[in-house]
Formats: sequence, structure tokens, C-alpha cells
Amino acid sequence: MAAVRRVRDLARAALPRSVGERLPAAPPQEVTELLHDKRFQRAVAEAAEEQRRPEEEVWEEVKGYLHEMAAAHDDRASQGWARMGEWFLRAYDVLVDEDDMQMLKKVDRDHSLALAFSHRSYLDGMVIPNALSSRRFSPTYTFGGANLNLPVIGSFASRTGLIFIRRSTQEIPVYRLALRSYIRQMVANKRNLAWSIEGGRTRTGKLRPPVHGILKYLTDTVHDGGGDDAPDVQVVPVSVVYDQLHEVSRMTEEARGASKTPEDWRWLVRFARLQRNRLGRAYLTVGEPFSLRERMDALAAEGVTGHQAVERVALDISHRINRATPVTVTAIVSLALLGADRALTMDEVLETVEPLAAYIDARHWPVAGAADLRDRSTIRRALAELARSGVLTAYDQGTEPVWKIGDDQHLVAAFYRNTVIHILVERAIGELALLTVSELEPDAELPPGGALQVGWEEAKRMRDLLKFEFFFPGRAGFEDDLRTELQLLVGGEGVTDMTPERARELLVSARPHLAHLVLRPFLDAYLVLADRLADHGDSTVDEDALLADALAVGRQWALQRRVASVESISLELFRTAMALARHKGLLEGSDGVGSAREAFAAELRDSVRRVNIIGEIAGEPVVVVQPQVDEPEGSEQAEDAEQAGDRW
Repeated sequence: MAAVRRVRDLARAALPRSVGERLPAAPPQEVTELLHDKRFQRAVAEAAEEQRRPEEEVWEEVKGYLHEMAAAHDDRASQGWARMGEWFLRAYDVLVDEDDMQMLKKVDRDHSLALAFSHRSYLDGMVIPNALSSRRFSPTYTFGGANLNLPVIGSFASRTGLIFIRRSTQEIPVYRLALRSYIRQMVANKRNLAWSIEGGRTRTGKLRPPVHGILKYLTDTVHDGGGDDAPDVQVVPVSVVYDQLHEVSRMTEEARGASKTPEDWRWLVRFARLQRNRLGRAYLTVGEPFSLRERMDALAAEGVTGHQAVERVALDISHRINRATPVTVTAIVSLALLGADRALTMDEVLETVEPLAAYIDARHWPVAGAADLRDRSTIRRALAELARSGVLTAYDQGTEPVWKIGDDQHLVAAFYRNTVIHILVERAIGELALLTVSELEPDAELPPGGALQVGWEEAKRMRDLLKFEFFFPGRAGFEDDLRTELQLLVGGEGVTDMTPERARELLVSARPHLAHLVLRPFLDAYLVLADRLADHGDSTVDEDALLADALAVGRQWALQRRVASVESISLELFRTAMALARHKGLLEGSDGVGSAREAFAAELRDSVRRVNIIGEIAGEPVVVVQPQVDEPEGSEQAEDAEQAGDRW
């Protein structure tokens, strides 16, 4: 009951005199200005005409929506909200890059900021406003889901700049008109806006595909009216990452098929109680800001306009968020233990982490809190914290302590690992490209670019296979990154030619090997879904039934060790695999689609085979990808799978 009282006391400290009064008597400035704006009045009249409804009726509807979403910044409420935020964040020390904040504050003086943040926790909505308000930034208005507009607390939050918006508005055109106009007025008044580019919390730890709604309204705003008089915003990519999160366990249960817990007062109290237990640090970092108008103008000059331009900007924001996200010690330790999937001693953990630390240094990736990834006490502290929260189990009754991933904790550890996976994926793809070159036959017919071109084509194929999972730079940027990776592998030398023998030498001597650590969980999951899809032949697929089938068969494969880890058995990964299949036109039934589905499964089966070879080069036992049931036991495909690592 103490948590209940604490939440309610903090909320009541800033409530209006009448509990039913959602906002102060006078509506916020933006609402008043909109209701008197001639252009907005014409837009409402046009909407009424298009929908063949009385204009008065549409006006009442739009006023209701504006009242529902409108937010204000009341000093008393904002102070109470800041105190509540500090209380909710008591599980963490929040670290902020002060140099970045000082640079951003200069931008804040003359521009409206559009802060697009990553979303790993409900706490994000408290970390960001608290960090900005404590450093005297202009007031920030944060968009949040209407599902969080709880009684009492919702009234409180709306008076601290929290704008509650509905998620599904396709069938409510008047709502979209109200929201678009409200955002335009906020930008015209140079308000700072913050929203999750992902639209909701990630369930995997890495960024979800961007949602375009608010960004689309912002791009409409900066081009509305044209010319230099149109308002502009500075888009600011913001990353918030945590050593650990209490809510990850529940999210991983949902990934295994559990229903999502609805947000209500009981949920809020349980969430508040969880924060009593310390979990380390939260890190807020800022990416490179950019002018939205200038970016849209540059895209228009390239012939990219409309929705395609919005998509390009959204991907650019996501890419910059990833670039700004620091490497946490928790992520690196989780990566090491997930890759081993057995108990490791302290020396074995350090031995696994050392080449990763060297690689991170070579690529100049930021490390959270400037931690030393090679420091024994730093790694030991991360192991102890993960063991204390139940992610790891520790055994110290033998000659020395060992740690391993706890039972049913693989998805939790994967969540932490995935916060850093974006910095490793291109290196992993580069390893597979080298493997492809190394497997060329001596008499193989090569393209004009020779064996090196074969490697480039394999890298591009993997990029296309994983484009729904990771945010890759454009093709030119992707090739530049791969060249950088190849130069690291050859010790900084330029690479103009490649032979199978040279590719083999590079792979054997490479440190670290990453393809099996980074790509195998995703490719294993894709293979499970592709296998079940191929089982449908030419018939149309029910997507929900396909997901359920993949989940059931995936659990069987995990028990049989036909997949490397149970972390691959995740609805989130299966949904991404299905998005890829949909993109390839494999979900609708038609003559011949069964063959295409079989080819899709075969492509993934071969990709998993290659990843397993990298694992064996790294010193792991190879995971055998079982042939299809209709393959004879002595077939060439079965022999290839069973002897995958013999050539090494």
C-alpha cells in the first residue's frame, strides 16, 4: 500500500482543485489559437463537406479531440511530475553526456526541437523530460499512448506537457485533422516535441521499425505554405539505454505468446514497486541534430518526395539513434554468455570479451560510462548484477565460480545483447562474405570483379535478407562500412583482390568471430518460419495460424537442438520473418508459390549452415541444420550439413 499512497500523493500535489477538471479553466494557447485560425476553420468546413455531415457536428467532434490531446505546462504540476520521475527512477543513476547537452541547449535557444527517442521502457518518458527540465531547456511536450491516460494520473500528466494520442486513427479522419493541426500550431509556437520513433517499446532490445505518423505531420508542417516563412524544426535523435530493466521479463513472456498486461492503476502500482530494487545506470545520449526542412529539400532535389521522403527521414533518424547508443557492459557480458551457452569462469568471460573490446576500440564506438571492458572488476560487477536479478545463475561450490544464462532467461539476456547488436551486424555479414569466397571452387566462373565481387554480392544478399531486422545505411554507406571491416581484418591494408585461399586465411585468423553470435538467433528464427511456410505448398496462409505453428515447432526444434538457442523461439522474430516473406510475395496462395517458399527455406538453411561454420571456426561445436524429412539419409544435402565444418 505504500507504493499506492506514494503515487497518489505525488499526483494529488499537482491536481486541479476539482478532480474532474482535466486542464486549467483557460484552454492551452495552441487550442485557443487553432479555434480562431481561419485556415483551420476552412479545413474543418472542408472535412464536413467531404463527409457530408453538418459543420456544427464536425466542430463539436474536433473540439473534443483537441481537448483530449491538449497539454499544458503548469509550474506546480511540472515540479510534482519531476519529483515523481525521480521516485520512479530510483532504481537507477541517470548518466547524461553534459557536452552533448550544452551543444543542444544552444540549438534550443533559436529552434523548435523534435526529439525522436528510442523506447525500451516506460521510464523513458521520465528520463528525457527530467534531464531537459533540470538543465533549463524550453518546456518539452511529449507524445504518449492514450492507453496510459489513467484516471487522476492522466489529468496530472497532461498538465506537465504529456500529450495523449490514440494509436489507431485510420477510421477517424477528424481526429487526424485535429492532431495534424495541433502539431502544426505547436511548431509555429516553437514548442519542443518528443516522441518515440518506434511508436512503442521494443520487445527485443534493438530498435523497432519506425512509425511515420508524427514525423509525417512534422514534415507537412515544415513545408506547409512553402518558402522560408514556413516553420522549421531541428530533429534530435535521442538514445536511452539501461544496464537492466525490471519490465524485460514481462516483455519476453509476451514474445513467447503471453497476453499483454493492460495498463491500469494496478499495473502502475506493480511497476512502481519494481523500481525499489537497484539495477545500475540509465544512459541518455544525443545524436547529431539536423534541420528537417533542409533534409526534405535535399531529398526533393534527389527526386524523393511524399511518403518515400518521410520513410527516408525516419530511417535516417533510426540510424543516428543507433550511432548514438553506447555499448553497455551488460550487453557485452550477455553477448559472451549467450554465444557460449554454457557456464564460463571469470577468465573465460574475459577471454571472450577481450577481442570484442578490441574491435569496439578499433571502430571508436562509445562505451557507456566510459567503462573499461577489459577490466576484471568491471566485468565481475556486471556478472554479479545479472546474477542478482536472476538473468544469470552463479555456481561457486567447485574450484572457482562459474556463470551461465539462467533457465528461461535467454530472451532476457538477448534483450540486453541486442542493445549493442547494431554495431556488430556489418562485421558479421563481412565474415559470411569471406566464407562465400573461401568456398569457391578452383574452376568456378567468376564475375568481372573476380572473387571479391562474389563476396560483395553475398554481403548485399544478406543485407536484403535482414533489412526488416536491422537499420542499414544506404548501399554506398553499407559498402564503405564493409570496406572498413575488411581493412580491420587485413590489418589496415588496402584490399584490391581476393582469392579463396586469402579469404580462408583471414577467417581463421580473425578476432573476434561474430556471425554466429550476432546473426544465428535471427536466421534460426527465420528458418523455423520459412520451414512452416513451405509446408503449406501453394495454398494461402493464415498469418496468425502460421505464427502459432512456428512457435510450437520452434519449441520442438529447440528441444532437439535444431536451433542453437531458445532465444530464437520468439514471436517478435517470427513476425519480422513473416514481414520478409510478405515482402517477397510468399504469403498469398498461387500456382508456383510453393516452389518459391521452398527456395526461401533453402536459402535460409544454407545461410544457417554458413553461420554454423563461422561458429566452428571460433571454436564452437557445429549446430547441425537437419535436412527436410523427405531427404534420404545419405543425400548430398545431409552430408553437407553434417560435415559443414570438416573443410576447416
